[in-house]
Amino acid sequence: MKILNLLIFAMSISLSAQIAIGKENVEGSGILDFGFGQNKGIILPAVTATSQTPVNGTILFDQNDKKIKILENKIWLELSKSGSTEDLLISDEKESGEGVILGAESSAVSGVLVLESSNQALILPKIADPEINVKSPYPGMICYDITSKSLAVFDGIAWNYWK
Repeated sequence: MKILNLLIFAMSISLSAQIAIGKENVEGSGILDFGFGQNKGIILPAVTATSQTPVNGTILFDQNDKKIKILENKIWLELSKSGSTEDLLISDEKESGEGVILGAESSAVSGVLVLESSNQALILPKIADPEINVKSPYPGMICYDITSKSLAVFDGIAWNYWK
C-alpha cells in the first residue's frame, strides 16, 4: 500500500522535479531523497533474475538464490550472501500499468519506478547502524549506513555492507 501511495504521489507531481520523502528539501542534486531518522529503507522487488530483461543498474532481490543482485555490464553481481525468503509476503496479484518514470517524459526501460536522469541520482534512506536500529528488516531492504559510510542490504538473514 505504501508503494501505491508513493506512486500516486509521484504521478501527481512534475516528472522532472526533485522529490523529498519524509523531509522538506532534497539534499544536493538528487532526483529522489528520503528523510533521516525513520529507520526505514527501500524494499527491492523480490523476483527472479532469470525472469527479467533488465538493463545495467537493475537491482533486485532474487527469490531463486535468495541474494540481492545488481546488473553490471550484463552480468549479475551478488551484493549479499544467500539469505532467506521465509519472511517474504508474495502476492499472486499482477500489477497493471506501466509504472512511474521520474526525471524524464519517457524511458526505454520498464519498471514499477524508473528513475531516468542524466544528471540526478537516487539518494538512499540514511540509517545509523541498521543492524541495531531497524527492528524488523525485510528481505531486499537497502539503505545507506551513516555510521560505516556504506551501502547496507538485508538478505532476509543478515545485513551485508558495501563500501
